[in-house]
Amino acid sequence: MNTIHSRKLILMRHAKADYPLGVADHDRPLAARGHREAPAAGAWLVENDLIPDYIICSDALRARATCAWVLSELGEKGPTPYIDSRIFTAGVSQLCSIINEVPDTVSCLLVIGHQPVLQELALRLAAMDSDEEAVYELAMNYPTLGTTVLETSHPYSHLDARDARVTHFTAPRPA
Repeated sequence: MNTIHSRKLILMRHAKADYPLGVADHDRPLAARGHREAPAAGAWLVENDLIPDYIICSDALRARATCAWVLSELGEKGPTPYIDSRIFTAGVSQLCSIINEVPDTVSCLLVIGHQPVLQELALRLAAMDSDEEAVYELAMNYPTLGTTVLETSHPYSHLDARDARVTHFTAPRPA
């Protein structure tokens, strides 16, 4: 299929979180490993010329901290993120609906959120002409900082199922 893909959607799981006693799940901070590894996700985006012009991030502390590290790597190119409290508890249909709200003028959207919904959405959106190895990898395991890149010619408002081609799946780690 030789479809022209004009928009990119990047689904990124937050970095490794800590499990401190007495801290609610929503308020869990990044673990030391998460702080070490999160900048690699931003560096990977820069290295692959995947600079988002719009970011939607879960309001959970670990997602916001991951976003801050990613933005530190993007520098002045990084947009101000939109923090969306719905992402933390969203199921796959609700997360898809949140993405459907994104203006069609956005060419590269980054969503920073949680498992299992990111993996489920990536699989739901994966078109038949997706990179088979990338789809297999993301279906088998979606680790912290798991990042799926999808391309589509559809407006974000029309994304639903099998509408985007998976081009990459990675979990960036520092060298």
